[in-house]
Amino acid sequence: MKINIYDYLEESAEKFADKIAIADDKLAFTFSEWHERAERIGTAIHEETGGVIRKPVLVFVDRRIEGLVGFMGVVASGNFYVPIDCKMPEQRIKLIVEILSPVAAVCVTDAEEKILRDIGFGGFVIRYQEAERREAGHGVLNAVRARIIDVDPVYSIFTSGSTGVPKGVVVSHRGMIDLTEWLVGTFGFDESDSLGNQTPFYFDGSVKDICICLKSGATLNVIGKKYFTFPRLLIDYLNERKITSILWATSAIVLIGNSGILEESVPRHVDKVFFAGEAMPAKQLNEWRRKLSYAMFVNLYGPTEITVDCTYHVVDRELRDDEYVPIGKSCRNMEVLVLDEAGRLVKEGEAGELCVRGSGVALGYYNNRGKTEEVFVQNPLHDLYEDRLYRTGDIVRYNERGELEFVSRKDFQIKHMGNRIELGEIEVAINSIPGVTNAACVYDHEGQKIVLYYTSVDGQNIDIVNGVKDKLPKYMFPNIVIRLEGMPYNLNGKIDRIELKRMYENR
Repeated sequence: MKINIYDYLEESAEKFADKIAIADDKLAFTFSEWHERAERIGTAIHEETGGVIRKPVLVFVDRRIEGLVGFMGVVASGNFYVPIDCKMPEQRIKLIVEILSPVAAVCVTDAEEKILRDIGFGGFVIRYQEAERREAGHGVLNAVRARIIDVDPVYSIFTSGSTGVPKGVVVSHRGMIDLTEWLVGTFGFDESDSLGNQTPFYFDGSVKDICICLKSGATLNVIGKKYFTFPRLLIDYLNERKITSILWATSAIVLIGNSGILEESVPRHVDKVFFAGEAMPAKQLNEWRRKLSYAMFVNLYGPTEITVDCTYHVVDRELRDDEYVPIGKSCRNMEVLVLDEAGRLVKEGEAGELCVRGSGVALGYYNNRGKTEEVFVQNPLHDLYEDRLYRTGDIVRYNERGELEFVSRKDFQIKHMGNRIELGEIEVAINSIPGVTNAACVYDHEGQKIVLYYTSVDGQNIDIVNGVKDKLPKYMFPNIVIRLEGMPYNLNGKIDRIELKRMYENR
């Protein structure tokens, strides 16, 4: 039984020593090179920090493979890594540092070092280029790792707090190991696979790419941002790299589905398409399925707090354009409970909050006991022993097939004209209108108005109300309709609803 995620890298470095493990537009490392560089980074961290363990270490990341070396170097040193976007505002980095008090930071560029100086960083600065030239202390690192157990933290990823203060979700080795075993075992990844990474490394969706690569020996290709600006180049890239599997954010799948590029060219080698991050509208997915009829399509669902994923759905039937793809059933060693406001299991056909228990439930929020205790709670179905679960805040229900369907966020529920409404239901109906490429609703509580933002093909205005009159009751019609040239997205690749509210307030 695995205890430390680093064991996968050691095993793959032995089995697939000369095979390319990770690659970007500029560099490529074999599994043995990745392992050796990680050991050197780990040695530098160990020596500079005086051998501390189980402490947070920042790793600056971009669309480059040095960040992956930094991650494994931190794990090799017995500590846990915290991805930091190199383009993140300094104020956010400062807030994260204040929460964590990290012992060290791994930097690749002079600009990253300057950021640390500007915010008054008090930890040790590990310069990547210098550290990778050190002699690796294999014996010392093996002794350090022998002290780490599977419930120790392996990484912390920060999410946006509702109060503006970021929260650091702390994930254990056990959670990441279980995710790894489930992904590779369920979907049959092996060394013949080539992954096309789209999800930024400061977002937990990228953990899936890392897990699959570490265990299966698959090659992880880091796709540059420019390719998503020019979809034709993206398809060419996928074909040149012979990408077989993509695990992308929903927004990226929607982007390509809306672009029309699949009518001209398809990724010829891709046979597994995974998507996650937001509810997936069937309309854009249907574009993919028409062109890649031989591929497997899988909807993965889960918040950062449960180690990336807790449910999945393999798309196995035709879906109407006006529905969301189901989120399916629970992953291995995870249980999902749908509870009402009183903490009881919902009745058949009822919607409720999705709560999750199992090995993937995170250790909590770093240095934030109050927020941790709000959402990581005792299972309300009994009080016989400690049984922690995570309250996701997502509203779901079971369909007639017994599959879980996403309905809305708990904070997207509104009371409008005396009716309880899920804004997500309005969005999926509008997304199904021909010509609409994306839709998002916010609610003006003071004016009691449903505000719709949408984007369209070629930037054309669309008669939204006529488009939904046969799909929604009148009380769910949007009161204000605003077309955008492009939808705003946050750092995690999700529609930025805070920005939409700000835009509305500034009108």
